[in-house]
Amino acid sequence: MDLRSLQYFVAVVEQHSFSGAAKVSFVAQPSISAAIAQLEQTLNTNLFIRHARGVKPTSSGNRLYPLAKQLLGQADAIKTVFTDQSVKKPFFLGVTKGLGVERMSELLKDFTAAQELMELSLVSQTETCDARIIIKEELSESESFISLWQEDYLLALPYNHVLSLKEVITLADLDRLPFIQRTPCSAWDMLNETLNLAGVTLDVRAKIQTIDYTLGLVHAGLGGALVPASPEFLNKFEIVFKQIEGLVLTRDVVLAYQQSSEIIETLKLLVIKHRQ
Repeated sequence: MDLRSLQYFVAVVEQHSFSGAAKVSFVAQPSISAAIAQLEQTLNTNLFIRHARGVKPTSSGNRLYPLAKQLLGQADAIKTVFTDQSVKKPFFLGVTKGLGVERMSELLKDFTAAQELMELSLVSQTETCDARIIIKEELSESESFISLWQEDYLLALPYNHVLSLKEVITLADLDRLPFIQRTPCSAWDMLNETLNLAGVTLDVRAKIQTIDYTLGLVHAGLGGALVPASPEFLNKFEIVFKQIEGLVLTRDVVLAYQQSSEIIETLKLLVIKHRQ
């Protein structure tokens, strides 16, 4: 029994399929199948039940999973103890505000785990850095990029606002609506231009930079706001999110870089994994 076989076993359990485990492990599916077969032979038991939608652990698989996680964790701890901390390479990643803490944290956790000799520093996207996670409009001509995700902008309203009861929100509904303006935000510029053409005026009550504070003021009842439809924000049940009829505003979040490197290639692979 080796650690790699246990890593593949854990990946199959967590991805519910051999093909999913192969993707997150960056290996071919036959390597996963061979490792699981060898593990089952060593332990003299079946670890998975195959079905149409993938696999699920047997009772033996369920018993092995926490033990495997514990052993793999201990192996990582041992490597950390004997890692020469003095040779860590600094890596500066510029990050635009408001990308969603949960989604970014998962990506950065995998990134730091994959580069044990890297010292990661998160900085503003306007500072000097090795790569940037930004909105596509912020790209410079010298940067290459790959896409992370795309999301629409929605109108966020207090749950007890009269417009929250409407199935369809029109531009006319926004006239004199108390509003929280988040800046900088390219979608706000497009919304404002559209409203001006329609003769609609918002009643801007506050100007805020961060999405968290914006949503906090929406929840407090100060007014509505235009925010990206990130799953993390949509889970705020005390706020209602509505599409504005005839208005489609989106943002593309990308990984931008000027020169490739081993660390950046690792980050690119993880970006592809997380957007699947």
